[in-house]
Amino acid sequence: MIIKILMLVVFFGVMLGIGFYCRKNATDVNGFVLGGRSVGPWLTAFAYGTSYFSAVIFVGYAGQFGWKYGIASTWIGIGNAILGSMLAWVVLGRRTRIMTQHLDSATMPEFFGKRFGSQGLKICASVIVFIFLIPYTASLYNGLSRLFGMAFDIDYTICIIVMAVLTGIYVIAGGYMATAINDFIQGLIMLVGIVIVIAAVLNNNGGFMEAINGLAMVEDATVTSQPGAFASFFGPDPLNLLGVVILTSLGTWGLPQMVQKFYAIKSENAIKKGTIISTLFACIVAGGCYFLGGFGRLYSDRVDIAAEGYDAIIPAMLSDLSPALIGLVVILVLSASMSTLSSLVMASSSTLTLDVLKGHVIKNLNEKMQVFIMRALIVVFIVISVILAIVQYKSNVTFIAQLMGVSWGALAGAFLAPFLYGLYWKKTTKTACYASFIFGAGLMVANMLLRSSFPTLLQSPINAGAAAMIAGLVIVPVVSLFTAKPDEKLVEETFACYNKKIEVPQKQSLSE
Repeated sequence: MIIKILMLVVFFGVMLGIGFYCRKNATDVNGFVLGGRSVGPWLTAFAYGTSYFSAVIFVGYAGQFGWKYGIASTWIGIGNAILGSMLAWVVLGRRTRIMTQHLDSATMPEFFGKRFGSQGLKICASVIVFIFLIPYTASLYNGLSRLFGMAFDIDYTICIIVMAVLTGIYVIAGGYMATAINDFIQGLIMLVGIVIVIAAVLNNNGGFMEAINGLAMVEDATVTSQPGAFASFFGPDPLNLLGVVILTSLGTWGLPQMVQKFYAIKSENAIKKGTIISTLFACIVAGGCYFLGGFGRLYSDRVDIAAEGYDAIIPAMLSDLSPALIGLVVILVLSASMSTLSSLVMASSSTLTLDVLKGHVIKNLNEKMQVFIMRALIVVFIVISVILAIVQYKSNVTFIAQLMGVSWGALAGAFLAPFLYGLYWKKTTKTACYASFIFGAGLMVANMLLRSSFPTLLQSPINAGAAAMIAGLVIVPVVSLFTAKPDEKLVEETFACYNKKIEVPQKQSLSE
């Protein structure tokens, strides 16, 4: 117990120290929200990765999808690395950095407002962010209860409050730069921790081959009649597995807290390095989490899924580890949760301040007051997320849990297509953006309220979210072709940022 407590004290001390150290970088809006747009490749890549993978992935998704698909759940991690990280950086990174700086936009709703010359579009996007980021924030506390109960035997409410308060302090003090530096440290803990935990769990099961053989012997007639399905290449249910891969991978392209990382990156070279670093990070962390979860059925004698749920699987796998390793796991999950929480509250507070209050509710809002309001809103959002998490835990309110489940799909379904086409296609119209907003958010709300009315395949919020994103990629170009063309002057001025002449070394470009 002493070892575990000391590890936590050191961890929290470092996080808070960095927050106060970075106060000098958080005196204006650009510094507080974007770190002065001068963040290097390592910090940006780790900030992207740690915002991507939270405790929901490690405890919830790894346990749930590992149980459902066996070792084939590793494909989710591979998809996260290739589609959710590498291609996101290649397709979005450079263009996002250039256009958002040209438009002087610090948030995704502000980008929509300036790119399409529509205040209404900005407000609509802000409302969607506000509605769906808050319950998503509350979901980050899921899974911590069982781990803290196993490691410290303390009340879940206390651990929620402590984590939320400490995260709030360093984000409020140091802004984006403190978040980025802490994300880097938390990312290193996640990288080392997942490798050690996988090695320890496999060792407890007689090694890799013995664990695979044990998994091949598992049979579940309610899932599949195929022998050895849980140790097979594509698992017992490849179609639903594909839906999970699409939602958790392609979804990052439309999430405000993820895309906003590209706003702050420093240079062309930083984007190239960041692409490689982010991809490798996702391979190890996401691939490792889902690979570990794939062995969950080896612990079926310790877990009653019907009574305890999927969140009990990973803690059961870790219960035999040494106290030092359990302490490492707790810090690993705390790192994953705190990094994502800090990213979400930054996105929520900056959106509400810059896109709703500034110029609309409060006409004259100077830089100092904007930063103050953002800091105050971070406190508000963290308090709301804590209340939601505690209410759900104490009362088991299923509505909150359902709302958390649809948040990712609603945000990505609404924003992915308009943002992507907005960066690349001059003919994208604001009406098409509205159509995507309404369809993506509307489909997920309908899925939550009228789930039994949906086709069987789309009754899963995961499959519905994947469908919303793919549909948006069709809706935006089709609606754009049949609605009023965008203002030509505005479009040309916006896309002029890509034609700006800059000097580069000859090794990057041959002279004519």
